[in-house]
Amino acid sequence: MKFKVLRQFSLFSVGFLGAFTGFLITATVLFAQTPTPLPVRRFVATPTPTPTPEPTATPRPDITQKTEETLGPLEKLLKEQHLGPIWPTNPLKYAIRSAIAAEVPANTIVLLLLLPVVAAVIAATRQFVGLRGFGIFLPAALAVTFVATGPVIGLVLFLAIVFSSSLVRFALRKTKIRLQYLPRMSFILWGVVLGVLALLFSAPLLNVPGLANVSIFPILILVLLAEDFTKVQLGKSFKTALNVTMETLVLALVSYIFLTLEAVQSFALLNPEILLLSVGMFNILLGRYIGLRFIEFWRFRKLISSE
Repeated sequence: MKFKVLRQFSLFSVGFLGAFTGFLITATVLFAQTPTPLPVRRFVATPTPTPTPEPTATPRPDITQKTEETLGPLEKLLKEQHLGPIWPTNPLKYAIRSAIAAEVPANTIVLLLLLPVVAAVIAATRQFVGLRGFGIFLPAALAVTFVATGPVIGLVLFLAIVFSSSLVRFALRKTKIRLQYLPRMSFILWGVVLGVLALLFSAPLLNVPGLANVSIFPILILVLLAEDFTKVQLGKSFKTALNVTMETLVLALVSYIFLTLEAVQSFALLNPEILLLSVGMFNILLGRYIGLRFIEFWRFRKLISSE
């Protein structure tokens, strides 16, 4: 019986690696092919009008990177703001200007100031609405990932990672190979890496420049989300893991909106004291709420209406 199981697993591994290797070879051959040169024909040169350059699409500003598109407007806001005395209302404003004078990126400061806001939004959504999600840190980190890659590219990477982890887990279950938890998670990570590599290698063929230029940071955050997805899937069921994952994505997209709103970024940079004090007071008031959530009102609507 053990020999049969090992034989099935080896056939699956060989087939998976063979398919992946075949994909790499095919992609290499396609890129290596060069068109056959056409025969040279002599012709008389005639004056042609100078072609007008076509307008290129403006790249999406990424506030997670130190670029002129993101630093210029933020630093301009700081220069235009008139400051009063440093105490007692402006200590953070002066500290921000000292940090920027020491070449700390302004967009990094904005993201740090907005992270408590995002955490408060996620906590309020879970406390009032009833969405679960994978804690608070992971949706916030996923929102920063969407800021770095864009929501479309981030969702594509996430779906590829979840599909790869589910495929490896399904293969392990079908081959009836019993592994301890840590080796199982390591093997699932092995499959996730192969899936992400296949997606990145196919990016030039799909003509998706945003996918080809993605950095390692958003991929690591998405792998963390896939790990939590696998933990819930192993402990409960695929349906429960899928629901919690979808709710995490909703929380991350809502947080992404807050991180990319120019009005919110400007207010955070120009009024950091008011922002942090307001978020702290909001968290205290939120923690004292003990009423029903919106989803619970909907779930028990018949019982509530019958009273």
